Amino acid sequence: MRVIDAAVSLERDDFMRRLLTGLGALLEAVVGLEEASGYVALAGQRMGDALGHLYTRELDLGNLDRRQIAELLVDLYRRIQGDFSIISDNEHRTVLANRACPFGAPVRGNEAPRMMTPSVSGHLTARYPGYAKVDLAETIARRHPRCTVVIHLRPGPGADQAPGHEYYGECAGLPRTLPPSVRGDTEDSRERG
Repeated sequence: MRVIDAAVSLERDDFMRRLLTGLGALLEAVVGLEEASGYVALAGQRMGDALGHLYTRELDLGNLDRRQIAELLVDLYRRIQGDFSIISDNEHRTVLANRACPFGAPVRGNEAPRMMTPSVSGHLTARYPGYAKVDLAETIARRHPRCTVVIHLRPGPGADQAPGHEYYGECAGLPRTLPPSVRGDTEDSRERG
């Protein structure tokens, strides 16, 4: 049998999912879950920022309201083969459910890649109202039958008492790039390189 005739079911999306979950598992094994989750969250931040620009440009909108953000998240995950739906949506929080993980079966038991969902969702949401706290109440990665994503839209008692990660949009009047003293740089560290 020739190699080209082998019945190997592999295509680009499957390859990329396997690569991402493999990288997540490798990071988790080498640097630990907390550090691996941090790296994945940073990638999710960049992805969330880029997707926010893409959607607002394509929709020709400068800002999105709460309902549009929820619809954007459902559409985003639908496009990458997730199965998200809006369970509830009000001025305080949005609850989404997902029955199909975009990363596929390899994500089960692989904790680090699951940080992509709160990071992308949190950064996309916080971009508009200025705040989001994302709680993954259930995850397929933790062997639940679905993911339940609770996004708190305002700081306060409800969000304060909930588990999850907080995300902040740009604040009016603050510079995009923080001065060295706020970033933690000192003259000593800058001199030492």
